[in-house]
Amino acid sequence: MTTGAARRKSACQGWRVGTFKARTTSGGIIPPKRLRWYGAIDSGGKSMLRVAVLGVGHFGRFHAVKWAANPDATLVGVHDLDADRAAFVAGELGVPVGSAKALIAAADAVVIAVPTRGHFALAQAALAAGKHVFVEKPIAATVAEAEEMIELAAEQGVVLQVGHIERFSAAFAAVMAAPAGGRALSFEAVRAAPFRPRSLDVSVVLDLMIHDIDLVMALAGEAPSGVSAVGAAIASERPDFCVATLDFPGGRRAVITASRVSLSMERRLRVLGTEGELAVDFLARTYGVLRRGGAEPVATMPGYGVDRGAWVDHDSLEAEQAGFLAAVRGEAPCVVPGEAGLAALRVALAVEEAVARG
Repeated sequence: MTTGAARRKSACQGWRVGTFKARTTSGGIIPPKRLRWYGAIDSGGKSMLRVAVLGVGHFGRFHAVKWAANPDATLVGVHDLDADRAAFVAGELGVPVGSAKALIAAADAVVIAVPTRGHFALAQAALAAGKHVFVEKPIAATVAEAEEMIELAAEQGVVLQVGHIERFSAAFAAVMAAPAGGRALSFEAVRAAPFRPRSLDVSVVLDLMIHDIDLVMALAGEAPSGVSAVGAAIASERPDFCVATLDFPGGRRAVITASRVSLSMERRLRVLGTEGELAVDFLARTYGVLRRGGAEPVATMPGYGVDRGAWVDHDSLEAEQAGFLAAVRGEAPCVVPGEAGLAALRVALAVEEAVARG
């Protein structure tokens, strides 16, 4: 793609999976507008995105490594409040260490992978400077912060993408493409893992459960109308496990369990519908759909059968970065714009509030 602005739908216009479409805080859809595009030109005449990574802890380092290896981008530098960590990652990748202010000025796009409490300030500075922003999930610490980020991105005509990486996984694609067992009425999701001392600046709800909140809303095609939850802090100062019940308009319900203090890894999903069931084992990378007319007949259920499927994992982070780059270039809509991150954050915070109420 050549340099210059490209006419396209705004990257923050909306999010559609099934029938759920994210909207602005005022309830409307942000209209199409001209998108900013910067970037250097390589010897082949191709636009190169200049990227800065702010925050190079455990996951931020992965972002920096991927951007450094991306043939369509230039990693202009890294920043971290831990100077030794920043120097280590910078030396590993052969890029400079810089202040957040200097790197925002030098970049076309900024990746924000600092603890959640720091998302807003850095995103606000980058967006106000007219830079595209990729911010790790959750989008912000509060709804108000997320709303301001979305509005600022819209005003500037830049991409604001949120790091719900599972949207780019082979598992998510397989689940969304699986045959339907009628209209979904009940959702059960479990995500559990042994304790690891990282991401403890947020609860298990914002650390792990928010992924399944996003997945269930995508499958349901709408946001819940009511939330209840229980949970407790076990190994950290914030809830380490949580069981949340989400009630949807029309009587549908989801029960989501998340734990980061489990005995073992567990990752599964069950969807019960008017004509059958979808059962997914994310660790085995397989699913089965019991439905009328399914491929494998069920002897005790005349007319019913089971469709089975599997998937092969790919590099979800690489796919996520490719999606961001495509959105910045105007080649594709943003898969997880700020509105999608805000929708998940609203529900996650409501779950946290329910846990706090006891």
